[in-house]
Amino acid sequence: MSVRVRRVHEPPEPDDGVRILVDRLWPRGLTKDAARVDEWPKGLTPSTGLRRWYHAGDRPYEEFRERYEAELAAPEAAGLLDHVRELAGKGTVTLLTASRNPETGHARVLARLLEE
Repeated sequence: MSVRVRRVHEPPEPDDGVRILVDRLWPRGLTKDAARVDEWPKGLTPSTGLRRWYHAGDRPYEEFRERYEAELAAPEAAGLLDHVRELAGKGTVTLLTASRNPETGHARVLARLLEE
């Protein structure tokens, strides 16, 4: 199983496999053709409330991770997570985010859950 996390603004690479946008909002300044996104499961992204809470100030990443994992346990999100896990079982999956620091964002939480 291969799960990668990349910034959506980076040019696609041949070994990206299935490219999945994991942000709730479409990235500014990026056309759909340039992004080459295969799937955009909005139900897999953090809720608007959680996203605003995390970006409102100095919030601990660990608390964000715990809250986000709780959201991912809901039936719709869990089903989408299983779908992406199936895709990853068949080949490379690249989780795309517009976050400037993907290592401390929700895409990294998703990648860790998918690799378990």
